[in-house]
Amino acid sequence: MGVIVLFIGGLALYAGWWLSHQRLMAKPWLEEGVIGEFPGGDRLSAPTAKIGLGVFLVVAGSLFTLVMSAYVVRMQLLDWRPLPVPRLLWFNTGVLVLSSVILQWAQAAARRGDYDGTVTGVLGGGVSAVVFLIGQLLAWRQLIAAGYVVAGNPANSFFYLVTAIHGLHLLGGLVALGRTIAKLWRGADLPKLRLSVELCALYWHFLLLVWLMLLGLLTGWTLAFLDFCGRLVPN
Repeated sequence: MGVIVLFIGGLALYAGWWLSHQRLMAKPWLEEGVIGEFPGGDRLSAPTAKIGLGVFLVVAGSLFTLVMSAYVVRMQLLDWRPLPVPRLLWFNTGVLVLSSVILQWAQAAARRGDYDGTVTGVLGGGVSAVVFLIGQLLAWRQLIAAGYVVAGNPANSFFYLVTAIHGLHLLGGLVALGRTIAKLWRGADLPKLRLSVELCALYWHFLLLVWLMLLGLLTGWTLAFLDFCGRLVPN
């Protein structure tokens, strides 16, 4: 249960950070000047796309929470034999971190009105995300070649399940990112695409957080950390 609480806590912190940037508590009637001229006046009503993405992230977060909960419960049984985590996963993690950072940079470039920087950042984020997915498939091939097939052990099945679910979510994000890239390539106005870039960056940050939690669970680091914290708390 500690893993689930930690994951939910991480999602709650991320959601709080996101909400803090939406001016949900703004009071326009207290602002001076012409309506719409004060800073953030155009953001008083969160765009429908942001609300839709927020709802989707809640649903996706719930799905990952259930999968992680099932993982923790199942690993307590005697037939559970953990499989070795391929070293390639650490490289893949670095690539996903890079992808998230690049998209954050692209979002900042879009806000500055830097068209070339936005295009470069979105392309870089997309390419690095594809590299991550290819790396995940190569990690699967390494495990299968070593005899760790899906039906060989419950731990094997869960490894392929959690990485596949995460990969499918990232693949769906690439579809949305590809549409943004296509619009930028056709020379669409940057102000109209600023929201799309922001939503892609937000979604990538979410997937990075989920992956770090999954990696910690697969490697046992999360359980070891929680056990260490439990020892620090006096009974």
